Amino acid sequence: MTIQSINKLLIFTSVLLGSLVPATLPINPTLKAQNSPTSVIKTPEEIVQKHPIKSLPGSLDNIPVFNSDSPEWVKVEGILLSTFPPAGKKHSQAHLNYAFQGRFDVFAHHFSHTPKDIKTLYIGIIIHNPGKKKVTINTLQGASYLMQDAPFIKQPNRVEDPEGKTYSGPGARAVADVLRGKRQSDFPSKIILNPGESKLLLNHPIPVKDLPKPINGRSTFLRLKSSGKVYVASLAMYAKQDRDNQEIPPTLSDWKKLLETGNFAGHRDKIPTPPGQTSGQFIYGRVAGVSQGASWIGKFPEIDLNTIQTPISYPISTLVAGTLGTGQIQTAKMLARYPDTAYAAHGNYCVEYKLTLPFYNPTDRAKTVTLNLQTPVKEDKLSLGGLRFRQPPFDFPFFRGTVKLSYRDKQKKPVIKYLHLWQRKGEIVEPLLSYEIPPQSRQQVELDFIYPPDSTPPQVLTIQSK
Repeated sequence: MTIQSINKLLIFTSVLLGSLVPATLPINPTLKAQNSPTSVIKTPEEIVQKHPIKSLPGSLDNIPVFNSDSPEWVKVEGILLSTFPPAGKKHSQAHLNYAFQGRFDVFAHHFSHTPKDIKTLYIGIIIHNPGKKKVTINTLQGASYLMQDAPFIKQPNRVEDPEGKTYSGPGARAVADVLRGKRQSDFPSKIILNPGESKLLLNHPIPVKDLPKPINGRSTFLRLKSSGKVYVASLAMYAKQDRDNQEIPPTLSDWKKLLETGNFAGHRDKIPTPPGQTSGQFIYGRVAGVSQGASWIGKFPEIDLNTIQTPISYPISTLVAGTLGTGQIQTAKMLARYPDTAYAAHGNYCVEYKLTLPFYNPTDRAKTVTLNLQTPVKEDKLSLGGLRFRQPPFDFPFFRGTVKLSYRDKQKKPVIKYLHLWQRKGEIVEPLLSYEIPPQSRQQVELDFIYPPDSTPPQVLTIQSK
């Protein structure tokens, strides 16, 4: 196997595992390529950007998120995540007893790999009204995609994507649709639940039978608003068969029976490292529970361009052991979780970052502001005194997703741009935006994106003025 083949395998392994620390192998950078005896892979050059790094303004809101991401690879059907009360359930430990009301989000991200008899795995999401009054649930936005519909493919670093035709991964595609305000036709705009009634939010397959490799996955992201208390559960079940041995999807009755009598779906992911542990390997774990925070709302104080002498960076999606010297942890906390799953929503998958940057140019000449979203090497404390990059970068992507920029052009007309980014760890990339601000004037730029599943934090937003 050539080194190029190994690198491709690493990318694929990292993609499929979806872990915060992708799989790596210790490849000696001075090894000669097998197919070219005289060529030598040069030792990568490390680039350190030494400039101020500040905590990101703002904070998470309090909106709860039904966060179903464990087990990521489903091999045994069962309960993925249930917020139903445990009373009357055969396996009470699989139910977290958390009711949603008002605004909440639903995120479910699971894969199927070589199931027995190549059966189709279904993901079902049940919503239930436990009360004595009718409840209305409005679907504000929603999307669900298979990996076969949005494969993990290499993309250019930056692509202007006004119509949403560029993507890499089902999670990134789903959140990009929601960022654009879309609701797929699979999801009705309104669901009405009578007292004691349950309905399916989702009953979608993850087929593998006719694929070149029996591997597939599905990412689903919904924004909902409920007029009353509801319980939600995500479950995994293999397709049923009719009398002709043809696969048929599970019914609501099938899902309700699994919810009442089933145990945890398997196989379980790695046990996370408890908070406060300072030695040994650190494992973030996969998330299964209710996290708090659907959006990070960050309005910067007015930025005087005359005072920006060097670039300034603000970390995005910081987490334990990855604060880039700021000590700021942006990770959403868990309101309810299973004991063998993540202690926090590390990575903030599906959290929307809504950042407002008001610029002021007090000088008598025009100034140009550049905004950049970068993926430096992850560190907690900056070992070399700055953000670390590498040339060439590590050969696997750490950020792949869509960002939205809003501002006014020179004629003061509103401009909205959607850009798809695909960044390797440590990669030097071109700015998102170069924006000229006239003398003695104020302009505002808004950066908005939903942190894409299967990306790996942290990133930084870097501002520079010339």
